[in-house]
Amino acid sequence: MSQRSDPIESASDGDRDLYDVATWEERTSLDGLAVAVHWLVVRSAKASLLLLAGLILLSILLSFGLGLVFDPVVAGLVALSAIPAFGLTAYVYVSDVTTSEPLSLLVATFLLSILTATFAAVLNSFFQPFFLEAGLGYLGLILFFFLIVGPVEETVKLLAIRLYAYNDDRFDAVIDGAVYGAIAGLGFAVIENLIYIARNVQGEELVVGAAALGAGDGIAAIRAMAGPGHVIYSAFAGYYLGLAKFNPDNRGPIIVKGLIIAAVIHALYNSLVGPASVGISELTPLGSIGALFAFVLLFQGFFGYLLARKLWRYRDVHHEVHAEIDAGASPELDEFEE
Repeated sequence: MSQRSDPIESASDGDRDLYDVATWEERTSLDGLAVAVHWLVVRSAKASLLLLAGLILLSILLSFGLGLVFDPVVAGLVALSAIPAFGLTAYVYVSDVTTSEPLSLLVATFLLSILTATFAAVLNSFFQPFFLEAGLGYLGLILFFFLIVGPVEETVKLLAIRLYAYNDDRFDAVIDGAVYGAIAGLGFAVIENLIYIARNVQGEELVVGAAALGAGDGIAAIRAMAGPGHVIYSAFAGYYLGLAKFNPDNRGPIIVKGLIIAAVIHALYNSLVGPASVGISELTPLGSIGALFAFVLLFQGFFGYLLARKLWRYRDVHHEVHAEIDAGASPELDEFEE
């Protein structure tokens, strides 16, 4: 990390006290007060943000009843819908060739992503009418996906990482960003699936488990297809967040690059899934669900492969660098062994 210095500090021989002239450190009581106020403001801002997210989440859950949220049938459907996303997240996790990420950071990122997802729900709902009522037809919907849904949802998932894991010293490698990105995508997919499934089975006689399952298993299968996409998009964005952490001079552009990649893939999926599925169902005997599954498999499989290639490249370079280090150290070891 390069750090620029004031001309005085650069020219100084190090023996001169430059405190409050060209350098600064905590010395006086006023300095201590400034440090304390800064700490309080930063922590209060984060706490307020999380409190707001929690209130929004509670209002969303109350909109269809907390009893429905905690119903075992709904919970089972949500769990089933999250299995593909969980499997892909596990793959990203085991692809990390550096130290394993601590459970505390993984759980915190997962929970934070559930909270920050509420901001996407509010913003998407607020902006949607402007695009759908603009008289642009399907073009308005595409613009909505590319200008609002993709950027907003990928940003709030990245926010879940930035609020906690990013600042931890155990986030110590670029690839860690992809791991936490995948976890954030999983959390986002879980809360999104919960909302869709709960609203789908709302009003059903949930006490008769089999009947409720019959009403909800279709939507659970459909939501299961959407889950891996969230993991892929945010794993891309998270990887570049990790790259930004270790390249602070270009932190902003690197983060923006990751968000652009994630948002474009996300918006592209949303724009194509409907017409492409209809086209496949009309050209093949797969039917609507089969056509949807075929499109998701092709689309997410392609971008999942690109993500895997990025992870493989990191792994290969990691092994090559360490092999070179080991090779450079071996002659000295041989001399001592003699």
